[in-house]
Amino acid sequence: MRITNKIMQRNNLSNINTNKMYKDILSTQMATQKKINRPSDDPVVAIRSLRLRSNVTEITQYYSKNIPDAESWLKVTEDALSKLSDVISNMAAQCTRGTNKPFTTTDRGTVLEQLKLLADEVYATGDADFAGRYVFTGHRTDTPLSFQSEQERDYKITEQLDKSALDAFTSVNIGKVLEINSANYNDPAYNTVSEDDITSVDIHRIRLAYNDCANPDAQPPDKVGMVPTISFVDSANPDGSINTSAWAGAAGSGATHTITTMHPKDDPYTAVANDPDAIVYVPETGELLFGENRYKDLMATKDSDATSNVNEGEIRITYEKSHWQKGDLRPEHYFACEADKVDDAGAVVKDDQGNTIRINYNDTYLTTDKERQVIEYDVGYNQTIRINSRADECFNHGIGREVDDVINAMQTVLELEGAQADIKAIKDKLDDGDPKHEVLQKQLDAVEKALTYAKEKEQKMFEGGISAFQKYLDEANVCVTACGSRGSKLDLIKNRSQNQKTTYETLKSENEDIDITEVAIQLTSAELTYDAALMAAGKVMKTTLLDFI
Repeated sequence: MRITNKIMQRNNLSNINTNKMYKDILSTQMATQKKINRPSDDPVVAIRSLRLRSNVTEITQYYSKNIPDAESWLKVTEDALSKLSDVISNMAAQCTRGTNKPFTTTDRGTVLEQLKLLADEVYATGDADFAGRYVFTGHRTDTPLSFQSEQERDYKITEQLDKSALDAFTSVNIGKVLEINSANYNDPAYNTVSEDDITSVDIHRIRLAYNDCANPDAQPPDKVGMVPTISFVDSANPDGSINTSAWAGAAGSGATHTITTMHPKDDPYTAVANDPDAIVYVPETGELLFGENRYKDLMATKDSDATSNVNEGEIRITYEKSHWQKGDLRPEHYFACEADKVDDAGAVVKDDQGNTIRINYNDTYLTTDKERQVIEYDVGYNQTIRINSRADECFNHGIGREVDDVINAMQTVLELEGAQADIKAIKDKLDDGDPKHEVLQKQLDAVEKALTYAKEKEQKMFEGGISAFQKYLDEANVCVTACGSRGSKLDLIKNRSQNQKTTYETLKSENEDIDITEVAIQLTSAELTYDAALMAAGKVMKTTLLDFI
């Protein structure tokens, strides 16, 4: 093959350009510290880089954002639940103190004030929030657990209970003894007061979640509430239970039992104690009272083993409430209910025809598909963790209702002790032989009998409160334990995510990052080669055929 000078020149120029390109590649790698700048540089590295970068992005999202967010939520929840446990423990301690003898008027006043303060605190704890989201309200993170101010809003509430909701309750009828004073003790309306006017009865009741319910006898008419309805789940039609103000006897007699509304001034407790077939609703106290026969009917309800997806032992009670105090728990976080729609200012919203718009909450609670509101975070590849504790799992209505019962019992004793002291003082001021002594003595005997009954009831309430608060404390501790378990699980996931993040970042670096020392050596070698090529080309370029002619 014949080689000419021209061919040698072209070859040298081509080799110089190749050396320049190689030197440019190495210098670019040194500047960017990456193996490639475009996919065409190395398609295998490019494809693997895309996959690894995607993995790093995902694991960084989990490790740097989702997991810290979940940790913070669980921390806020755990702090609130720990505080709830402390409050309930303190309530139980106050009840224990009340059972100790002697229990003086001063002690009683101190315990009363403590319980009132604790009652105000227990549900306020449930309004804990994380970054503007309430942590105990399920999916309704923008709605507080309790009402933040006093307001009017009509709710129709359906509570789903069972026979365990029935309890025994002692009622003391103290008559007119608290109305007696130095100005009226000898009036005809009071001078006949005696021990015979004082009675104590035991009845069965269901204590609804709320007191001060809508009154069926109230005025004006547009504020009249419904008489509560009692219904049961039908195994043949679990989504359509009976809804009527009368219900059939469990014995199968075909009889119906109407619910009657009564008020505390009418002494509904004595009325129920004297009528075994009675069912009485007391809207002011939020109680359904049952005569002995009706109590047995309800206690006879039970679930059937033949229908595992239906609870035939469920007792549904539907009632209305429209007036809400600050701190009352919002029904939509607990029950299937229907309520007036309100705007941001709290005003009731109406349609074009002037009719109030109603909103339904938690309809699925009344079906076999009782969906509960659980919040889960994605914290890893195909891995989620529940972060929320629901209000109905820990902030039970019964806590406040139990405190109300204990406080009412103590308040009655304090008032009777005051009445006893007042009558004694009036009696001591009379002259010996004054015929009014006999009247005052009868009144004093009545007060002392009422006080004996009231103290016995107070003692029962303290003893029952210890058991009740222990049950609520156990429920709160279960929630604390569950929250702690989720936190421990999250710690394990966090550690694993950290290792995965490190592994993926290392693989990503090995795939696309250069070894700067190696590239520096290669660049130095390329520069030497390039300089040598220039020198060789320079000599070739100076030599032509004419030099040999």
